[in-house]
Amino acid sequence: MTLVNAAYLGLDRYASNQNNENWAAGSDQEKTALINAVYRQVLGYQYLMANERLTGAESLFRNGYLSVREFVRTVAKSGLYREKFFNNTNPYHFIELNFKHLLGRAPEGKAEMLHHFSLLQEHGVEAEIDSYIDSEEYQNRFGEEQVPFLHGWDYSAGQVGRQFSWLLQLTRGVAASVKGDLTGNSSRLGKALHQDRALPVVSPNAKGAGYQPTGAANESITQSARGIGEKSRVYRVEATGLTNYRLHKRSSIVRFVTFDKLLEAQQAIHRQGGRVASVSPVN
Repeated sequence: MTLVNAAYLGLDRYASNQNNENWAAGSDQEKTALINAVYRQVLGYQYLMANERLTGAESLFRNGYLSVREFVRTVAKSGLYREKFFNNTNPYHFIELNFKHLLGRAPEGKAEMLHHFSLLQEHGVEAEIDSYIDSEEYQNRFGEEQVPFLHGWDYSAGQVGRQFSWLLQLTRGVAASVKGDLTGNSSRLGKALHQDRALPVVSPNAKGAGYQPTGAANESITQSARGIGEKSRVYRVEATGLTNYRLHKRSSIVRFVTFDKLLEAQQAIHRQGGRVASVSPVN
């Protein structure tokens, strides 16, 4: 489907990205095109260096051992994805990008954002990624062999008009993701999503146009929905694969952190090359 006024809205590069589908009899050249399409969509059009490519997963896909859906999952759960979008990133912005990269749309509202925030806090990054790829919505729209694509401006069934303006906020900028994003690592939707209100839609070529900050506190959604008391709840975080430089080997650790420090603890574990094995409440 061709997007009307795509050039005016600054969406040219997304206008013909909806027909990338895998076929059993596809040529090696077609497989390469699909692999590159997955990287573009899941990594938010960021430049990918040769040494960053997931060559093992690419080989499995080329030989028919991975479907497009499972290749998408592998890229989204890779250390590369965590490094680009999770480590040192505001959790709300990470969730916004997951919606864009994996479901091709913006969040529906604060309830959906809160659900994923809680999932990320209590079950970790991999559970958060799986929640999109294993969803009925993903299966119905993309199935096993369709590369995900941005569709939030098509006004699909059940979509509300404000999502159009929210998706534009997530697709503007040099890389339409963390690097090159005028908002840095902060949430792009913030207060607008919290208040269920649309944002102005203008051409990026218009005077004074481009990204328009929402001026929202990062904690607005959580504070209003979960209450102050939740912050004091303690969680047991078990991590594996951490590098112990003193002993020159990989080790496991257990940390006890409060709810409001969970994301910070998970980010620190990933930066040290580890993996969160489990997160469970203590009190």
